Amino acid sequence: MTKYIAFLRGINVGGHNKIIMAELRNSLEQLGLQNIRTYIQSGNILFESGESEEILQEKIHDKIKKDFGISSIVVMRTAEELQQIVSQCPFTEQEIVEANASSVGECLHVALLPAAPSKDNYDKFLSYANDNERCIVNGRDVYLLFYDSIRNSKLSGNLNKLEIPATVRNWKTLLKLSSMVEDFSLK
Repeated sequence: MTKYIAFLRGINVGGHNKIIMAELRNSLEQLGLQNIRTYIQSGNILFESGESEEILQEKIHDKIKKDFGISSIVVMRTAEELQQIVSQCPFTEQEIVEANASSVGECLHVALLPAAPSKDNYDKFLSYANDNERCIVNGRDVYLLFYDSIRNSKLSGNLNKLEIPATVRNWKTLLKLSSMVEDFSLK
C-alpha cells in the first residue's frame, strides 16, 4: 500500500465548493481508500491505496463530482514526495526569515501541479518574478516566496501561465501534513 496525499483545488474557499470533511472521508471510503485522514477544511486528504496516482486522481475527482456536485482538480503526491517537498525547499532559512519579517500573512507557499510545466510556460511565468516575489520550479512543484503578500502577487495571479492547473498550500500546512505523514507511518 502506498501512502498518498490528495490536494483538492478550490474546496471551502470563500464560501464556495463547500464539503464537510467527515462527509468527504465517508465518500472516499467507498472507493476502497484506507486510513483516510483530512487536515483542515481546504481539501487535504491522507490515505493509503494500492492503486496508481493517475487512477486515483480520476476516481477521486469523479467521486467528488458525483457525491458533491463539485468538479475539483485533484493533485496527488506520495508521502515520500511530500517529505521531499519539505526537505528540499530551495530557499534558505535566512531568505524565509527576511520574507516573513515583511510579508503580510504567510510568506512561503508551494503550488502543486499534476504535471511539470514546459520550459516555455515556465519562462512565461518566471517573467512575473521580482525582488518581492520569487519562485523556483522543481518538477511538479513551484516554490513561491513573497516579501509582501500572496494576495497582491503577480506570481500567484499568473500561475495560469504555466498552463497546468495548480493548487497552492502555505508552508505551515505542508509542514503539518509532513508531520501527519510521519505519524501515519508509525501506526
